Amino acid sequence: MLKRLFIGLTSLLAIVVLAMAVWLYQPLKDEATAAELSASANQYQVEIVRDQWGVPHIRGERDVDVAFGLAYAHAEDDYQTIQEVTAAARGVLASYKGRAAAPTDYIVALLDVWGVLERRYQNDVPQGVKDYAAAYAAGLNLFAAERSEQTWPGLAPFKAEDVIAGFVFKTPFFYGLDGELLKLFDESRRPNLVLDPVESETAFQVRDGRPTQMGSNAIAVNKERSGDNHTRLLINSHQPMTGPVAWYEAHLSSQESLEITGGLFPGTPLILHGFNQNIAWANTVNHIDLSDVYVLERNPSNPMQYKLDDQWLDFVVEEVEISVKLFGPFRYPAKRKVLRSEHGPVIEGKHGTYALRFAGMGEIRQFEQYLRLNRAKNFNEFLAAMAMNALPSINYIYADKNDNIAFIHNAQYPRRAAGWDWKKDLPGNRSDLIWPGYLEFNQVPKLVNPSSGLIFNANNTPFSATDGPDNLRAQDFPAWMGLATNQTNRALRLVELNDGESKVGEAELLALKFDHYYSKQSDQYALAQKLMALSIKDHPALEAEIKHINAWDRGTDQQNQYTALVILTLRKILKGPEPEDHSSEKLVAALSSSSAFLRERFNSIAVEWGAVNRLIRGPVDLPLDGGPDVLRAIYSSGLPPDVLPHATHGDTWMALVEWDEEGRQTAKLLHQFGSATLDKNSPHYNDQAPLFARKKWRDALLDWSDIEQQASQRTLLGSKSEVSAR
Repeated sequence: MLKRLFIGLTSLLAIVVLAMAVWLYQPLKDEATAAELSASANQYQVEIVRDQWGVPHIRGERDVDVAFGLAYAHAEDDYQTIQEVTAAARGVLASYKGRAAAPTDYIVALLDVWGVLERRYQNDVPQGVKDYAAAYAAGLNLFAAERSEQTWPGLAPFKAEDVIAGFVFKTPFFYGLDGELLKLFDESRRPNLVLDPVESETAFQVRDGRPTQMGSNAIAVNKERSGDNHTRLLINSHQPMTGPVAWYEAHLSSQESLEITGGLFPGTPLILHGFNQNIAWANTVNHIDLSDVYVLERNPSNPMQYKLDDQWLDFVVEEVEISVKLFGPFRYPAKRKVLRSEHGPVIEGKHGTYALRFAGMGEIRQFEQYLRLNRAKNFNEFLAAMAMNALPSINYIYADKNDNIAFIHNAQYPRRAAGWDWKKDLPGNRSDLIWPGYLEFNQVPKLVNPSSGLIFNANNTPFSATDGPDNLRAQDFPAWMGLATNQTNRALRLVELNDGESKVGEAELLALKFDHYYSKQSDQYALAQKLMALSIKDHPALEAEIKHINAWDRGTDQQNQYTALVILTLRKILKGPEPEDHSSEKLVAALSSSSAFLRERFNSIAVEWGAVNRLIRGPVDLPLDGGPDVLRAIYSSGLPPDVLPHATHGDTWMALVEWDEEGRQTAKLLHQFGSATLDKNSPHYNDQAPLFARKKWRDALLDWSDIEQQASQRTLLGSKSEVSAR
């Protein structure tokens, strides 16, 4: 009897296991053959010329030819990351990366990325923009056809819609929407409901807070201020050194409208910031309040309804399936509901139900605006492209051949009701608080050709953009715009190092860019002072450490023997679970830990900063100046505990663009590693790293005769394709 029961249970278990295996068996299958993937390649013809640094110079008769060639060239250097960003934008990353990627796929669904494509792609994306995106996809498909063993199963063919979706998905995160989402998903979050302005005297507060550390720098100088009759722009974005938003350099040249050099991310088929013969622009992140949270009241009798203007409305409900890779061909089909209200996407928290409304919601024209910027040839065309107002955020610092310099505190500014404290949660039952759109571009804060001849931004308040008398004024803008008032250390140093009159030529501009000190007014130095003020009497075991920190001169030069203990200690405090906790206990614990680390690794706390602050790329291992939030920005973030700190973020691709008194253009460029992002066997995997460590530049190749002379490889693609090298 027991034997029969055991056999029966075993058989039942086997059936259940088999059924589960059948249910979970979801292999990813290739949808197209190599011939199908490469079929559209003959519509284009392009030449890729790589110079001595491996940088691709891409030329074709039409813009679409260049887009096709850029995709192929970038895939040669970073195909895996391009595939990753494509899968992320499609909302299928968990199919390849497993459970850790499932939140990304959920966010794609929550933000309605493909709903936007479905509703707006056909009518709101011009045909020329579609053609350009399709050409880029065709270049990736040609590469996929030739490298099937490197192509993720089921991902190809790449499509024009993937390109547009990537911009729809990523651009809101540059003003911090990801941080707002993380807060909403925090189970400990409780509503912080704003009072009606009639009941409150605290409306009109401007969002403020501790300055962010990571960011970017940009400086523009006109001919008079330079002292040598040159107009210059420094492009100095701070990004991760590797990954989906790491800079890649390319030069695009067509007989139609493109002649531009600059930086781009994997999966972006054009220049995000850079320069052509006549104009140049740099981007920095601006910290603006561009998202709003609404607390919803749910119907006790029907939780799938919420109250708005004394009526119960049904949530829009969408069921999404996220395929999560388990192992091999087995994937779990996780199903989740996504709710939407009139305000926007809905997050069901432990202590409340919230709706989110954000700049960029429903926008599909981001890629079109970038393409117009790439084609702009003068200040008026640049402003016309900016007037599309399709980009949810990002500062623009501009210079041109005609000696114009400008600062645009660009954003899609919500047209909010006056009087409310928009940095708090809003009542979700009032439709008058659901802002209907954005301010016009003529209302966006701008500063053009200031009298001092100098413009700068280092992720600081827009009210400190020049060292002259004509800065923008806070009182001229309503508080509900959410303009930041913070000053980063980098911004404080730029203010301290400029006086509105002294000449800023090339040498002075580079001295500003590579300044490595903390301001006495900075948050970092204020925290260091708290360490300096620790009582030796109360902490005798840390007597040497406290004296050591008190000898620090606020510098981060690589020979400095005091910097390592300070910076490592500040990192531990600011990156901890409670970064605002500056209690003596927290300071002592961080100082003790940093001291122990240095003594274990270097047998001393008096370690040259360059021994700790390293640039590591394959066998290349070099000392660096700089540190967090100094103008020579170097960060170490996200490393495993057992890995020695080294540069992971900060100064990456940089450019110094200038026009002389005759309008002749030259430029100096630098990448932290090199063009070969993933190929460790390529000489271009790390050939620029020594230049980067020594703060040296390479000359940009802008003339095709010079490019031809220094060509290391030439590739012809399309209807007449062949590959040659010399």
